[in-house]
Amino acid sequence: MKISVEEILDLVYEVESEDPIDWEMLNIDENQAAELIVNSLVDRYNQEWSKLDSDTQVRAMMATIAKLVIENFSLNIKLRQ
Repeated sequence: MKISVEEILDLVYEVESEDPIDWEMLNIDENQAAELIVNSLVDRYNQEWSKLDSDTQVRAMMATIAKLVIENFSLNIKLRQ
């Protein structure tokens, strides 16, 4: 299965509308940041993860999601202190 950057960006913006990030506090353009990150992830998927069997893909993606949620959690705690 081939994944496109546009497809993932559309999904990111859909999820973002439900739980928006406060980009005002950052000196970064939201769209540029999203595009850069999604390009990196899609490249990684197309070059590495797409070659894995589906169970391994799911495990790799779940581990990546878990790491990002943990990182986000710890950053939120630091910001509130």
